[in-house]
Amino acid sequence: MPAFTTDVRDGIAVLTFDLPGEPVNKLTAGVKAEFEQAFSALLADPSVRAVILASGKPDTFIAGADIEEFTRLETPAQAEALSRGGQEMIARVEASPKPVVAAIHGACLGGGLELALACHWRIATDHPKTQLGLPEVQLGILPAAGGSVRLPRLIGLRAALDIILAGKTERAAKAFRLGIVDELVHPAILLDTARRAAGRLLRDGRPSRPPRGTGPAGWFLDRTPPGRRIVYAQARKGVLARTGGHYPAPLAALEAVEAGLEQGPRRGFETEHRRFGELAMGAVSRELVRIFFATTALKKDDGGSGARPLPVGVLGVVGTGFMGAGIAGTAVAQAAVEVRLRDAALDRVASGLKAARKLLDGRLERRRITRQEHQRLVALMGGTAGWEGFRRADLVIEAVFEDLDVKRKVLAEAEAGAPHAIFATNTSTIPIGRIAEGAGRPGRVLGMHFFSPVDRMPLLEVIPHAGTDPDAVATALAFGRRMGKTVIVVADRPGFWVNRILSPYLNEAGHLLAEGTPIEAIDAAMTRFGFPVGPVALLDEVGLDVGAKAGGVMHAAFGDRLRPAPVLARMLEAGRQGRKNGKGFYRYEGGKKAGPDPAVAGILGVQPRAAISAETIQQRLLYAMLNEAAMAMGEGVVRSARDGDMGAIFGIGYPPFRGGPLRTIDHLGATRVLDVLRGLENVYGARFTPAPALVEVGMRNGRFTDEG
Repeated sequence: MPAFTTDVRDGIAVLTFDLPGEPVNKLTAGVKAEFEQAFSALLADPSVRAVILASGKPDTFIAGADIEEFTRLETPAQAEALSRGGQEMIARVEASPKPVVAAIHGACLGGGLELALACHWRIATDHPKTQLGLPEVQLGILPAAGGSVRLPRLIGLRAALDIILAGKTERAAKAFRLGIVDELVHPAILLDTARRAAGRLLRDGRPSRPPRGTGPAGWFLDRTPPGRRIVYAQARKGVLARTGGHYPAPLAALEAVEAGLEQGPRRGFETEHRRFGELAMGAVSRELVRIFFATTALKKDDGGSGARPLPVGVLGVVGTGFMGAGIAGTAVAQAAVEVRLRDAALDRVASGLKAARKLLDGRLERRRITRQEHQRLVALMGGTAGWEGFRRADLVIEAVFEDLDVKRKVLAEAEAGAPHAIFATNTSTIPIGRIAEGAGRPGRVLGMHFFSPVDRMPLLEVIPHAGTDPDAVATALAFGRRMGKTVIVVADRPGFWVNRILSPYLNEAGHLLAEGTPIEAIDAAMTRFGFPVGPVALLDEVGLDVGAKAGGVMHAAFGDRLRPAPVLARMLEAGRQGRKNGKGFYRYEGGKKAGPDPAVAGILGVQPRAAISAETIQQRLLYAMLNEAAMAMGEGVVRSARDGDMGAIFGIGYPPFRGGPLRTIDHLGATRVLDVLRGLENVYGARFTPAPALVEVGMRNGRFTDEG
């Protein structure tokens, strides 16, 4: 079957793209060849006076290039040729003597938007699934079919850089305000509007678009060489601050944008395909593409249960604190599910509902939802101090105090109040099997471990215990994905996966602090390595009381190897809990971090240590985590290295360009990692004793991950 079909009426041809056998339209090599043939035929047909480009898919215009083809590139020259071919195809659309109108419904991303930008008029539907963007930098590449050149000329330098350098995707309403699309319509009248636009272009010619920019300052910054030089410098500074120089794609995209605006489109296109060739073969892009495929695969993973998920129409949330309110608000915002919040006191219920509603208010303020959508979603939330409304619940998520007896009590009450529901505990430390002991329906009990703050942290760990029913696992996975989470299934072991590998990392930071290593030196070393925040700042964010409790659980489970450093106990004795009470390792002024607190050295009873290299700090912290990841992998805490690496990236911000801890071991080589660990063991003792699984991989010169 062809990917393109043509319908000509009154001299206007509708060229419909519907890629056979695929859920979305994507630009493969075959598609490009077929498009060029079909488009050339329309240009040669004297009965055709204008062309409308439309999609036959229900929710996709064009999702972008075929990433599978991208991974088969072997040389920079091949990558350059791929980019150049895309540029030439799209340039023929732009140069068409016959007007071309893009009728956009659904995702219009990457190469799809680049093709639309070359059309002479763009109409988009106001449907929530119509999103436009250039996400290429998220794969370690840049828009390389003309997007880096055309978008700044269309909407202005600053607005274009905001999209290109961050790989942003915008809803159609925002794209309309920016000037990316020319008309915004209801899906039902998309083609009719496109036909009228084609007729108008034939009658009146192509309209000139006024320059974008807000006032004299906007005109100066977007439209004059001196102003643009200021923008380029600030953009470069911002990219380096955000990426630490670890990600070359945004800087390459900035180079292409600058070349296109300052030296002309031809030089911009040349820069695009040259830099694409370099980036596509680079290690960073290869890792980011691997993460893309792993994330896609996880969306289809049933967790090994083989069961079908049960529908969740009503969600119950028990506990209205920070986590409970975050779960409720995110569930409503992302899954549009009815939510019942419960707590022991009505004032706490009210506070939880208010906090949950704030998430929806934020989406309204950012224009991610309309006022009508906001009202509809707010109406889905209700609360109670009893169990009213819970009998209809399909899933109950408990987010109460981290205490075994309390959680067992809530489970017993939930089994009576929500008799048909699956029960999920949001514990971060307590084994699920212990909570399920004595349950009336233990097969309906499992863990759903969210990360804080729930609305921003993308990972969810689903933890079945030995007796959890397969359909309960499948339901938790499916609902987690409805909430927009990347979900991994984790064995019911202390710390699960994320906290398990994080524990020795944070503990080693505690040992460094106890030795007098400056707070700022520890955190700077690890942010330089690529983590979004350093371990000491992370402890403040999590809460020193929470960190101490988790450390105690891990020590009890794994013995002296994970004996906590004394620093958290001393800080807690001094009344310091971190950001939550404004007193931690850092000072806080007006709720914002204001630098390391010099009083901490006195609390810990240490003298500031002489200079210690960033490399030494990185080695101790990183290798503690790598060793624990290998140990947990050997114990089957995660089902695959893929799951382990994705959990680390999405759960603790492990640097994506490094691929995850198990991938890092493979890059370094297991034998090298073993040598470093043995050296650390000689100096610091048994907490660096190599994991048996790592020793086994080293002996056979093997790998944890499959890919090279």
